[in-house]
Amino acid sequence: MTTVTNNISLRRAALIAGLGLLIMVIAAPFAELFVFPKLIVLDNAVKTIQNIIANKTLFISGIFGYLITFICDIVVAWALYVLLKPVNEDLSLLTSWFRLVYAVISLVALLNLVSVFRLLNNSDYLTLFQQDQLRAKVMFFLRAFRDHWYFGLLFFGIHLLILGYLVIRSKYIPKILGILLIIAGLGYLLTTLKPYLFPGINIDFAMYTYYGELIFMLWLLIRGSRIKE
Repeated sequence: MTTVTNNISLRRAALIAGLGLLIMVIAAPFAELFVFPKLIVLDNAVKTIQNIIANKTLFISGIFGYLITFICDIVVAWALYVLLKPVNEDLSLLTSWFRLVYAVISLVALLNLVSVFRLLNNSDYLTLFQQDQLRAKVMFFLRAFRDHWYFGLLFFGIHLLILGYLVIRSKYIPKILGILLIIAGLGYLLTTLKPYLFPGINIDFAMYTYYGELIFMLWLLIRGSRIKE
């Protein structure tokens, strides 16, 4: 018998969360690893502006890749709340709020990329600012997007810590997944806090902690439909 929470079964919540994470796994790397490395040269404003103007469609597709990712974060936050509400309703709600805060910060950060597009796609701006001013503004917005988004990952890391604890407490999700999620959360926290607390320490190992999220996604998609009360 499948447990039902607010008319949404745990199986369906697991599937929705898994599909949301799968879409994010596709959309985020498309923007982060394919689109923007082709366009943005952080130490060369002239080349960056030339790339964006010459590839406006690609730049827009990168923005939408991030947008889809952050919208999916909101959906996944809700689905995970439903999935883990039987374990502890208050903590499940709390961890969802942390992910929602992260999603809101990320969406606000994304406005910086929208500002870059407007600056370079509006003839009034091109004539209003001198070339040096325009270059400085474009690079400022590009760096601001990255800085604001990375700050939001602090809340995402806390979300994963609480999520991992709830998974460990649950009796219908393998405890090893909870441990992997906690490790992933610690990885995000270390990466986010490194520039402020310990800039000289090498934490390259943190990049390997993120695989816990992928394993959790696969479990939701493959085994989540077999959740029982």
